[in-house]
Amino acid sequence: MHYKKFIASKIFSWLFLIIFALSFPALAQEPYKLPPKEIIEILDAPPLPLVTLDPTSQVMLLSHYQSMPTIEQVSQPFYRLAGIRITPHNNSRQTLRYFTSFILKDIKTGREIKLNLPEEARYSRPDWSPDGKYLAFLKYLDNGLELWVAEAQTGKVRKVFGPSLNAVLTSGFVWWPDSKSLLIFACPEDRGPEPKAPRVPVGPNIQETSGKFAPVRTYQDLLKTPYDEQLFEYHSTVQIYKFDLASNQLQKIGSPGIYQFVSPSPNGQYLLINKIKKPFSYIVPYYSFAHSLEIWDAEGKQIKIIADLPPAEEVPNNGVPTGPRSANWQPLKPASVIWVEALDEGDPEKQVPFRDRLMVLDAPFDSHPVETFKLAQRYRGISWLGRTGQGLVTEYDWKKRWQTTYLFDLSRPSALKKIFDLSVQDRYNDPGRPVMVVTASGDRVALQDGNNIYLSGSGASPDGDRPFLDRFNLSTLKKTRLFHCDKGVYEDFIAFVGNRRDQIITSFESPETPPNYYLVNLKSKKRTALTSFSDPAPQLTAVKKQLVKYQREDGVELSGLLYLPPDYQEGQRLPVVVWAYPVEYNDPATAGQVRGSPYRFTFYRGPSQLFFLTQGYAVLDNAQMPVVGDPLTMNDTFIPQIVSNAKAAIDYLDQLGIADRERVGVGGHSYGAFMTANLLAHCDLFAAGIARSGAYNRTLTPFGFQNERRTLWQAPELYFKVSPFMHADKINEPILLIHGEADNNSGTFPIQSERLYAALKGLGGTARLVMLPYESHGYTARESVLHVLAEMIEWFDRYVKEK
Repeated sequence: MHYKKFIASKIFSWLFLIIFALSFPALAQEPYKLPPKEIIEILDAPPLPLVTLDPTSQVMLLSHYQSMPTIEQVSQPFYRLAGIRITPHNNSRQTLRYFTSFILKDIKTGREIKLNLPEEARYSRPDWSPDGKYLAFLKYLDNGLELWVAEAQTGKVRKVFGPSLNAVLTSGFVWWPDSKSLLIFACPEDRGPEPKAPRVPVGPNIQETSGKFAPVRTYQDLLKTPYDEQLFEYHSTVQIYKFDLASNQLQKIGSPGIYQFVSPSPNGQYLLINKIKKPFSYIVPYYSFAHSLEIWDAEGKQIKIIADLPPAEEVPNNGVPTGPRSANWQPLKPASVIWVEALDEGDPEKQVPFRDRLMVLDAPFDSHPVETFKLAQRYRGISWLGRTGQGLVTEYDWKKRWQTTYLFDLSRPSALKKIFDLSVQDRYNDPGRPVMVVTASGDRVALQDGNNIYLSGSGASPDGDRPFLDRFNLSTLKKTRLFHCDKGVYEDFIAFVGNRRDQIITSFESPETPPNYYLVNLKSKKRTALTSFSDPAPQLTAVKKQLVKYQREDGVELSGLLYLPPDYQEGQRLPVVVWAYPVEYNDPATAGQVRGSPYRFTFYRGPSQLFFLTQGYAVLDNAQMPVVGDPLTMNDTFIPQIVSNAKAAIDYLDQLGIADRERVGVGGHSYGAFMTANLLAHCDLFAAGIARSGAYNRTLTPFGFQNERRTLWQAPELYFKVSPFMHADKINEPILLIHGEADNNSGTFPIQSERLYAALKGLGGTARLVMLPYESHGYTARESVLHVLAEMIEWFDRYVKEK
């Protein structure tokens, strides 16, 4: 396309945008719908509990939770401030999963203890003390927030603080390293009433910029007015206390402030503090506000200011802030802070020999920090080993999507030893992650026996995931396989039992049996069941699931999980739902790798596309939609690649004799919705589409989207080409648009769906727009979930099944 032609068409499109913005019709509100009865029964069945282990891996905690919150719970008033959602009635962030009851189970004896709590109450998921003797958790009230503690040995529970606990920027509490005390974050005693919104504005809200580059993402829920600033400060300001479990004494620490992060040193003598400061920013979330990194003593006296940092408003695309970041205590040392600093001004485009360096400062913090080592690429994280000062550090080359892991020893910081070196997208060669344990002071370090550590991984293969456990020698780099999931099932390593190395705990599942936990003897192979959870949806046990593999025209290998309804008869051609999410890859080899396992148990939860199986559809789920090419330019061929992926999937299902290719619908969520609208605009392979919580006009995300590295002004033709909104006149198949009215995901503003619907209406297209009150990027309320499923089934029944 010639540039002048492109500009003309762009102006034409913008005129359309203006017209639609001015003429967008009011939406009618309808009562919530219900899907077929069998779907309601499945969704209302109690979900399986979540299972966690104590720090010694000898006691299991079974946490039961509410299947779905009600719309009454989801619609409780909340403020959208500084990138988070605050529920003022209970001094907390908006919480949409509530736990209802807890059971402790001794792995050796099988003895169970149920915590004596009223089940109608709402709790957070408990957090173990470092020694495993206690559990702490929040209790959500209609007028506050409480902290409760349970004894693991007896199951006795008690309230220790509240209702003025505050969990807006923190979790509300932190265990002290000795397990005898807790750090508590509370609303200040003298904070007074909440600020009142001004009835009459004192003037306009103004922002100004001059000569500073600030290419920030399209964040949502940001501060917008001085009143927003007042509310944020009011609700996020806390007083820190130390609570002693034995004496019930409460010790005030420091003065009230806005604390994003507070962490006791392993020896309990110091606190590492991240303190948010004014001025607040209107263009980045709270975690990028101006802040200071400080060290206090245990009484709250400031010992050292590590850094006083401005708002991170000028971070380059795909870059990092300048100054100290990722600060934390070094495990296995009494009090030593380690952090990272950029050597390239945070700009990945700058050509420098080293991008990051790691700095260390030891107690008593009266000297200058010491540089330990430098990294050629961007720091990605540390897995600390079981020996003091040793760890595995990973760097990441974002241009190549490549990561390298080194063994380091802070006593010999210059001697970095390369351990792993591979593409982040190469799942077949992924070595796994170190098995971690909790130290006596609560730090997480890799389990280590001499020079050996242990690695557990998903074990991706052409046949699907087969999880494994390896013993890995850091000196020789030799691996010894200790456990490997059998073929035809899915069994995952969870932990070693206590201090033993011949017994492990696994989670075992198959297509017919839900995940249950087992004690496995690695020598004798004897298996002992620890749980006996039953199938929450036996109505769908007979669903047929298989891994299917096929190729697109250029030879790229593709795959997906094909589900057939319980009553499917071989040779029967069915209406098909293709559900997908595009992913970018550097090369065809990694793009074609199989992801996931056909041998896992299938859970039917939330507004899942798998519920189409109850209505006689076949579902190709997680149909691979790779976009392959140079990371800088791969989106130039986004459209032809997703069309080619879709055609390959339909051709294959047609060849199998399963799909009626005239009755195939496509759907996706978020970036999958973006894909769906593009497929309907640029091909005629599908009878209809369902697009949930998507972004359709990329000019509204001008500084990049997904993994796109160019801005709108660097690649205007691309942003126009891949925006379904700009091609709404080509969407000639019916499309169902669903969006949460309170979507907080970067880029997927609700206006994206509203404007696409307006465009389709203005152009005579067939579309339906469903805006869900109080729902965010994903949908959680029972009423919303059931309504979404009803809409989806009705839409495809009308435009796909009955075509």
